[in-house]
Amino acid sequence: MSKLVPGKQIYIVDTTLRDGEQTAGVVFANREKVRIAKFLDELGVDQIEAGIPVMGGDEKEAITAICRSGLKASIMGWNRPVIKDIEESLSCGVDAVAISISTSDIHIKYKLQTSREWVLENMVKAVEFAKKEGMYISVNAEDASRSDPEFLIQFARAAKEAGADRLRYCDTVGILEPFVTYEKIKYIRENVDIDIEMHTHNDFGMATANALAGVRAGASWVGVTVIGLGERAGNAALEEVVMALKHLQGIDLGYKTELFREVAEYVSRASGRELPAWKAIVGSNMFAHESGIHADGALKNPKTYEAFAPEEVGLERQILVGKHSGTAALKAKFAEYGIHLSDHKASELLPKVRSYCVQLKRPLFDKELMYLYEDYFGKPKF
Repeated sequence: MSKLVPGKQIYIVDTTLRDGEQTAGVVFANREKVRIAKFLDELGVDQIEAGIPVMGGDEKEAITAICRSGLKASIMGWNRPVIKDIEESLSCGVDAVAISISTSDIHIKYKLQTSREWVLENMVKAVEFAKKEGMYISVNAEDASRSDPEFLIQFARAAKEAGADRLRYCDTVGILEPFVTYEKIKYIRENVDIDIEMHTHNDFGMATANALAGVRAGASWVGVTVIGLGERAGNAALEEVVMALKHLQGIDLGYKTELFREVAEYVSRASGRELPAWKAIVGSNMFAHESGIHADGALKNPKTYEAFAPEEVGLERQILVGKHSGTAALKAKFAEYGIHLSDHKASELLPKVRSYCVQLKRPLFDKELMYLYEDYFGKPKF
């Protein structure tokens, strides 16, 4: 029995534990997989793609443990259109299965070395088997973005008739752009009455944009990973999609977004992948202001240079004093130490601050600022 709450406008399926772990060189320990699943559930994710049960061993043990963790989220296992794969998923205790097969001619010819007819036949057999077992079913059209549109319509119709609940539209090599995405998804929605999931990759830096374009065209599911982890350039990032839906499209999924930074840090450490300071939504620079004009504006009203409050994603605002700082930031920083810096003193100290920053090639630490102050004005009187 599916755990999914019916009637939602948009559902999120997180595949950090499957597609995210398929990042070259990434391996999650079993306890890390379970912890990440619990984090995702606490955030509010609707469905967690927990891994590939047919791999057996630790993979199957971790998926089984996740299924037994009492999570609210639906738990999905990934499968080829092979009965044995689906049987392995069932034995873990999942309530949903992804059945994945290539639909593009380049994949059918060179990877599968078979025919379109074979693809349809095997997909249908697998879906029918899973349906008899009461599974929620996502049929994954791998490389959908390079597939013949008419064959994709045929594939989607056959999947629906066999009992599939949704079609995963995979931009497997990340070659879409939002305007094309919108037209492709709109075409499917007009021709087949089936839920569509956007599964977008970031090879051209447009995974999140393509996911949002798909939603605008009628897709009701978005596949994501924490911090955009995934093969090659990664997938659409969970935190980017959720915050963009909320602030740009007015669709609030009710997630505990204040956990985003904590979850991002955990997945970054577990995967051995850097969490860049400049990462959208959860990077430490998201709310760090150094430029004089920006810092002055942010001090007067944060909305001048921030799209949303830092607390909303578990971050804090930072005013850095560096080469590009102005007197407003300098005065504000010294006010934090309980020192009133006059306009005259701020204007006198600023060139020295900037020169020091150029020498060090970075902003100044608080103690360094105090040392500079003492060098030129003596010890402050509190």
